[in-house]
Amino acid sequence: DPLPPPLPKKQLQRAESLPEQSPSHPCQGDPTPCASSILYSIPPPHLRHEEGAPSSVPPRDRRPPSAPRKPLTKSQSLGEEVARRSPQGAPAPSLGEVTFRTADGELGQVLQSPAGLCGAVLGCQAASLARLSARLQEQLLGLEEQQQLLEAELVGKRWGALRILQPEPCCESGDAWYFRVGFTFGQSQLVFAAKVPKPCCSSLGAQSSLGTHCSIQRLMGRFSDRLPRELLLPGNPGEQSQCPPREEPPAHPVLICAEVPYQTLAGFVKGSHGLHRTSPGHYERLACLLLLQLCLGLEHLRGQHVGQGDLNPENLLLVQCPCPPGSQQGKEEPLGLSLPRLLISSFFKAKEKRRPFSTSQEQDWTQGLAAATSPAADELSLGRLIYHILHVDISLEDTLGLRSHRLPEIPSLSIYSAGLKCLATLLLHREPAQRVSVEQARSILQVLLWGPRQELFARSKKTLPLLQSWVEVKRALLLLRFAENSARTGGSPGLEEWLCCQYFQEVTAHTLYQVTQTLY
Repeated sequence: DPLPPPLPKKQLQRAESLPEQSPSHPCQGDPTPCASSILYSIPPPHLRHEEGAPSSVPPRDRRPPSAPRKPLTKSQSLGEEVARRSPQGAPAPSLGEVTFRTADGELGQVLQSPAGLCGAVLGCQAASLARLSARLQEQLLGLEEQQQLLEAELVGKRWGALRILQPEPCCESGDAWYFRVGFTFGQSQLVFAAKVPKPCCSSLGAQSSLGTHCSIQRLMGRFSDRLPRELLLPGNPGEQSQCPPREEPPAHPVLICAEVPYQTLAGFVKGSHGLHRTSPGHYERLACLLLLQLCLGLEHLRGQHVGQGDLNPENLLLVQCPCPPGSQQGKEEPLGLSLPRLLISSFFKAKEKRRPFSTSQEQDWTQGLAAATSPAADELSLGRLIYHILHVDISLEDTLGLRSHRLPEIPSLSIYSAGLKCLATLLLHREPAQRVSVEQARSILQVLLWGPRQELFARSKKTLPLLQSWVEVKRALLLLRFAENSARTGGSPGLEEWLCCQYFQEVTAHTLYQVTQTLY
């Protein structure tokens, strides 16, 4: 049968996908193999725009060889991305831009680069780890743009715009009460924490300009208003109702916080004696992860140069992490076993005098450290906090080295005990010049959690090439682990996986050499 007349060609627009070709006839006037050939086929419509679906559309370059490469916009389809072919002589894409959908022409340029195959693979792994870490941070903290919109929406709002979800505090810290409140934002029903500072315990001046960090309490809004009568303040029964009928109750400062705490670190430690005794390895790993979050928060505060965190365990808050998408709702761990977020919630300016103590425990915790400089106070408080979490009593005289030259003994209950004892000793060294910094303490905790462990050097001498090879292998195994877990459970990584990603994204062989030299 004679062939039907060819259809007029359509001009390909940038926002359109590739047009369908005839399944049984060659493409007239085009030397490129047809979409219906044996090697290539146009994907069906339901796969053409689906992210991650491999495309087999042949490379087609209708631009002149000298035309500059244009960046891929969101309006372009997946087929066009794969169809785009690098003009001869164009620079190869960076390793951070290489994905599974990168065209073979561009991939060939990467493989011919001076770094070679090994360098290309390692670079792609590092870039993938960085993208994964950023995505996990968004899941934990939310999108920064959305948080800023919420802050703008809460400006000028008072109790009338909030719904009190429960009259009793969900958490009481050393300096404030926290109440769960609801807020309507568009079509969403959001839950915040209304922080009511205790008398003489407001830290708003230092807290309002600390930036965003996973270990720092985020302030969404503030107002001053009298407390609703239905709120029940512990230790002050019926305080609101005791006011004479004709007198208005006094106004209180109220802070709206993004995170809703359920417990303080002091309460967690007090209630975990049994867990430490029955599951010492699990508990002391939780201790390392909580201390790591605290170190990261302290580093952030030092970088801001505006304030200092209060390390009293009564003012360190624990927040339950959001349930990862795809997780099984009925199988979450109890709060005592799962890893919570740790938040520094009490602040004071670097040169500001400490506020009055609200409890005798808080007074005992901070008394005697005021004579030290601010950084030294952080290290001393961090060292003392290790003993507190491990349920070992330590006095201020022991902390400051006034009673004896020996610190209390930490029992060896798990693989983490010796490392935590070493870290506490280094933080509480009698000579300030011999103490490790908060940054060094963070690196030691990361090595305790994710290695390298001492057995790595049992048969091989510790060298920079050995440590570099260890880092590269662990990065590859970490990405494989994420892929396998995702395929098996369909869930998303959580807080501990994000902290692990941060470690392997930033660690270097030189840092590991110094840390292992100090630790082992």
